[in-house]
Amino acid sequence: MRRNAGLFVAISLLSGFGSSAMALVSGIWILDLSGSTGLAALAGLCVYAPVLAGPWLGGLLDPASRRPLVIAVNLVLAGALLALLAVRGPGQTWIIFAVSCAYGVSYVLIDAGETALLPSALSAAELGAVNGWRSSAQEGMKLVAPLAGAGLYGWQGGHAVAVLSAVMPILVAVLYLAVRLNRTPPERLTRRDRGLRDGLSVVAGQRSIRVPVLLAGVSIAMSGFVTAALYTIVVTDLRLPTTFLGLLASAQGAGSVLGGIVVGRLLTRRGPVPVGLAGTVLFAVSCLARCLPWWQATVAGAVVAGVGLPWTLVAAVTAVQTHTPTALLGRVAATANTAMFGPLVLTIPLGSVAVHLGGRPPVIAATALCLTAAAAAARDRWPLGNTTRRRHHRPATSDHHRQPSPTR
Repeated sequence: MRRNAGLFVAISLLSGFGSSAMALVSGIWILDLSGSTGLAALAGLCVYAPVLAGPWLGGLLDPASRRPLVIAVNLVLAGALLALLAVRGPGQTWIIFAVSCAYGVSYVLIDAGETALLPSALSAAELGAVNGWRSSAQEGMKLVAPLAGAGLYGWQGGHAVAVLSAVMPILVAVLYLAVRLNRTPPERLTRRDRGLRDGLSVVAGQRSIRVPVLLAGVSIAMSGFVTAALYTIVVTDLRLPTTFLGLLASAQGAGSVLGGIVVGRLLTRRGPVPVGLAGTVLFAVSCLARCLPWWQATVAGAVVAGVGLPWTLVAAVTAVQTHTPTALLGRVAATANTAMFGPLVLTIPLGSVAVHLGGRPPVIAATALCLTAAAAAARDRWPLGNTTRRRHHRPATSDHHRQPSPTR
C-alpha cells in the first residue's frame, strides 16, 4: 500500500504542476493576444464551468473500468494541450478557450475517477492520510508552477508552456499503469442505480456525506465571494502595493501544505464531520483576521485560510470514499465536486458586485455564513463522530476484508 500511496502523491505533484502552470499562462496569453482583461478572466471561467455538469459526467465513470478511463482522459488532455501549438495570433484565441474548457471537463472526470479509484488501492485507514498528502502536493505545486510557467512563457512563449504541460498528463497516465488495484469485480448497477439523480440522492441522503460536503461547499464558495474584497482591503484599506497579493498567495499556499500534512491524522482520530467543521471555523477566523487594520494580521489570516480550506475539502472527499457504494462512487464523487466547486461560478461575480459596499462588509458576511454552517453541523458532531463510524462504516469495496484503492 505504501507503493500505491507514493504513486498517487507523485500523480498529484505532476498533474498539479501542469495544471497550475497552464492556468496562469492561459490568461496571460489571451491578454497578450487580445489586449482584453475581460477575455483573459474568462479563461478561468471556462475551467470552472464544466463542474456544473459533474453529476452527468460522473455517471460515465461507473459503468466503465475507471483506471483505463482516467488514463484515456489524461492522454486526450495531452493532445488538447498540443493543439495550442496552432495558436499564432489573435485569430486563434478561441483555441485557448477550447483547451481551457477541455481542462475543466478533464478535472471533473479525473478528480471523480481518482476519488473512485482510491478505495481500490488503499486501506480505509490510509485514505484520510493519503488524501491529505495529495492535497499538500497539489498546493505545493501552486507555489512553484505559476512562477515556472510565467518564466517559461516570458522566455520561450506559450508554445513551450503548452508542450511542458502536455508532458505532465502523459507521465500521469504511465504512473496509473503502475498502481496495483484490487481485482474485486465492480458491483453491477441495477436499473434503479442508473439514474443521473443517484449521485445527488446519496450525497443528500446520508448525513455522513452530506454534512462534510456542505461545509466544504460553503467554505469554498465564500473563498470565492471574498476574493475581490480582499483585493480592496489590501490596496485601498491597507494602502499596500498589488505585489503584496503575491505574498498572501504564498502564505495561503504554505498553510495549505501544512494543513494537508496533519489532516490525515485528525481524520483518523475524529472523523470527517469534526474535521470539516474545524476547517470551516478556521476559514471564518481567517476572514475576521483579514478585517483587522494590520498587514501582519492579513498574512496570518491567509495562513489560517490555507489550513482550513484543505481540511474541509479532504474531509468531504474522504467521507465520500468511505460511505459510498462502489458501484456509485464515480457519480457520487462528481456530484460532490459540483456541490463544492459549482457555487464559485456564482459567488465570484457576486463578490465583485458586493465589493462596492467596501472591502470589509463582504468578508464579515462570509464569516457569518461560515459560522452559521458550522453551528448547524455541530449539532451532528457527536452522532457522526468515531462511534457512529465504527458502527456504520463500510469500505468502498464490496468485500470488507479487502483493501481499498487510491487516486490522484
